[in-house]
Amino acid sequence: MKFSTPVDIAPSQWKIGYEDRILMLGSCFVDAIARKMGEYYFRVVSNPTGTLYNPVSIARHIGLLDEAEVAVITFGTAWVYEDKRTGQVVDNCQKRPATDFMRRRMTVDEIVDIWQPILERYPDKRFVFTVSPIRHVKDGLHENQLSKATLLMAIEKLTSLPFREGPGVGSSSYFPSYEILLDELRDYRFYADDLVHPSSMAVNYIWERFSETFFSAATTEEMRVLHQLWLDRHHTLLHPDSPEAKAFLEQLSQRTITLQKRYSWLQN
Repeated sequence: MKFSTPVDIAPSQWKIGYEDRILMLGSCFVDAIARKMGEYYFRVVSNPTGTLYNPVSIARHIGLLDEAEVAVITFGTAWVYEDKRTGQVVDNCQKRPATDFMRRRMTVDEIVDIWQPILERYPDKRFVFTVSPIRHVKDGLHENQLSKATLLMAIEKLTSLPFREGPGVGSSSYFPSYEILLDELRDYRFYADDLVHPSSMAVNYIWERFSETFFSAATTEEMRVLHQLWLDRHHTLLHPDSPEAKAFLEQLSQRTITLQKRYSWLQN
């Protein structure tokens, strides 16, 4: 008997490795995945200017990509708030009265018109687009579904652009985190107490699927070694002054020095 409907994901034709610097921008879901990447010591920067939800706000900060090879972009909502005085979409409402803003839903073509020039501007970068599985219930459940559908159709157009075709540098892909949580997991035990955000179990599962999609066998082996280092560094010693604890710390220090020769960005 089957108790779920697995989302089929073909392995990506291009891979993410430890040689890559990774920029992650978007909703708070991207921060959750970035934290997982940090546990494996990938060189990742996530939302350095704060959490971003709509495609306009995310696009404003894409200049950070100049320092990275891979961008993971997570759209959260197609709903935007425009400042009535300037007509500009704001990243947040800055604790101003709601009457200062006009709320509207972006169209598929608007999103494509903003992001197509970005893909053209960075022909040597690799993009992973995904839609946050976090539901924006304050928008209303129906409005949230319309929003997510708009984002999905826009990404479909962006990842189908002719000049982005083919494996290797300059490719763009869609990763179905939205479908994994809503269709494959599809149970409130995979949600946090607010019944909106994914639980840690769900994040771990989506991370596993992401790993299967974008990491090679060689990278996966490197991840095993580096994750063990992370676990050991975060291990709580019950008796830190014991000979066993001191030997453990000495061994950990030597292992770190050895790994730093291969991964220069590792900190002591």
